Amino acid sequence: MLVENYFLIILAFVWIFIAVMQDFRKREVANWLNFSLIAIALAYRAFVSVFFLNYFYFVYGLIGFGIFFLLANLFYYGRVFAGGDAKLLMALGSVLPFSLSFFENIEIFIYFLILLLFCGSVYGLIFSLVLSYKNRQAFVKEFSKQFSKNKKIFYVFVIFSILVFIFVMFVKVYLFLWFSLILLIFPFLYVYAKAIEEACMIKSVKAKNLTIGDWLYEKVKVGRKTIKPNWEGLNEEELAILKKTKKKILIKQGIPFTPSFLIAFLVLIWTMVKGFSLIF
Repeated sequence: MLVENYFLIILAFVWIFIAVMQDFRKREVANWLNFSLIAIALAYRAFVSVFFLNYFYFVYGLIGFGIFFLLANLFYYGRVFAGGDAKLLMALGSVLPFSLSFFENIEIFIYFLILLLFCGSVYGLIFSLVLSYKNRQAFVKEFSKQFSKNKKIFYVFVIFSILVFIFVMFVKVYLFLWFSLILLIFPFLYVYAKAIEEACMIKSVKAKNLTIGDWLYEKVKVGRKTIKPNWEGLNEEELAILKKTKKKILIKQGIPFTPSFLIAFLVLIWTMVKGFSLIF
């Protein structure tokens, strides 16, 4: 671990921690936070590069930002990440190149992404279980409703699971038994996720309390204007229209994902400090 990276580690930790606080309080991460992390990290890298006459320290920061910029857009338009999470990922791209070796930095990127997705999955499951317990009556009712509503999906996946199981036993490639199990579990996970969304994540708020990026649960008509739900959330124009009405609006809240960034980042740093091999 280069001594020059200590500042970047502390910087990233503080910024991610603030992002977590914002995410839990407002269900959003401010643009100024993400963009300031990019600016400070790159400015610091430029200063170190000039001081030590080694431009690679700055160039790798730019390369990291570029790679994570592409990944963030892929995750955003693939509807994996919300806007704030995608921008935080971009910002961390300028921080994570901790090595002066290009291939070691690629290794760090891959390891962080694996950690992020793994931690996100575990954290999301735990968070949803807590939500379902806190709203257990509404959740059980909604789960039963979604189960009845999606019976055809269950039948289709069960049939496919059985067919895959028979095929695997016939060809004796037992590794693919996992695929059969995934097919069997998928409809339960789908119904579980829908029940969590409908029973635990729909909130009624006053129009004056709406913010840019909020997700509408259903279309809202204000005068002659009809505002429809979309993945990018409310924009400034839509927000201005909605604030003219006095009625309450149903919005859909997501699970705050920023804690996954914090956990993945801390595990990454711990692994590097201990000197463990990352992937290769």
